[in-house]
Amino acid sequence: MSIETSAAHQTEEQLRELIEIVETAKSMPMSGSAMVNRDEVLDILDEIVAHLPEELRAARWLLKERDEVRAKAAREAEGIIADAKSRVAQMVQEREIVKVAALRAEQITEDAEADARQMRREAEDYCDQKLASFEVVLDRLVRTVAAGRKKLQITIADSELGDGAIGRYEDEADSEAAAYFDQDLGD
Repeated sequence: MSIETSAAHQTEEQLRELIEIVETAKSMPMSGSAMVNRDEVLDILDEIVAHLPEELRAARWLLKERDEVRAKAAREAEGIIADAKSRVAQMVQEREIVKVAALRAEQITEDAEADARQMRREAEDYCDQKLASFEVVLDRLVRTVAAGRKKLQITIADSELGDGAIGRYEDEADSEAAAYFDQDLGD
């Protein structure tokens, strides 16, 4: 017979002894309780616990370990879930920020394009005004040059004929041309 079988046999005998003590104990009057010798029962129970098979202790330890592992796993799962919820909330917030930023960027681009169109129109208007003003000056200069050439031709023709008509102007454009050239000569 092995040691384990002998320990199990001894434990079984001690349990039967406890049962016999309780069965043969004196009954308390008018009660379902019985009087047992406390020291005797505790000694037997201590022996039973001391002779419990190692597998039973190991099983108890495994059960305790299992409960600790489950509790740890539950805590870790709660932590993972909390982290995931936090990350999801952060991602949602970042996505909203990206949406807002994209809308803002689009608005800025549209505003910049509108400003560029406005500036282009204003630049074109300014150039058109300056060109129109320059056109007026050029037109006046062309008329002045034409009048000066005409006057020169008359002066050349008069000097060839000996008329002495120098300094005469045939029309107002000729007088403007002379005034223009006179300004240059006065300096």
